[in-house]
Amino acid sequence: MAIVSRGFRGRPRAGGDRLPPGQYLVEDFPVLSAGPTPRVPADRWEFTIDTEEGETHRWSWQEFMALPQERPAVDIHCVTKWSKLDTHWEGVSLDVLFEDVESAAEYALVHSYGGYTTNLPVEDLLDGKAWIVHAFDGEELEPVHGGPARLLVPHLYFWKSAKWVRGIRLLNEEWPGFWETAGYHNYGDPWREQRYEGD
Repeated sequence: MAIVSRGFRGRPRAGGDRLPPGQYLVEDFPVLSAGPTPRVPADRWEFTIDTEEGETHRWSWQEFMALPQERPAVDIHCVTKWSKLDTHWEGVSLDVLFEDVESAAEYALVHSYGGYTTNLPVEDLLDGKAWIVHAFDGEELEPVHGGPARLLVPHLYFWKSAKWVRGIRLLNEEWPGFWETAGYHNYGDPWREQRYEGD
């Protein structure tokens, strides 16, 4: 005998099965930052990948924009509990940027203009899971949202998608980034509600 009557499900959640536990939907695009907004002109922007062996791969803005572009359409989820569905971006897959990078490192520390850092496993940057994006909804990415370019890792909480990205350092050991050293979860899976250390 069922304890709960058939058909008793409560109110359906907006967003359905696309909304992780504890999240609510927003229509706008909230701006949250850990410090002042860096203003980086495209002609002074560069992106680097530094291997654990000390080899540096470097792209200027012009070189970056000449790479094959993708247009991911993804849902994003912030640790402060808002989610935005069907966001549209344009940028370069990390798979393209890593094509000529020889590394056995399992970890990455992402660096931003302004000093922000965040850590991720390298496997979470590859196989179509992450991009360096420069446009949102068909427009250049505004500085308050991370322009001229930011990391986009939509399957993790949005603090992992570092704004104003300038490089990735590959590491043999995991180093926590800015929010991770302040008590946030090292990984940050929204579906497992990994907001804080110990979650």
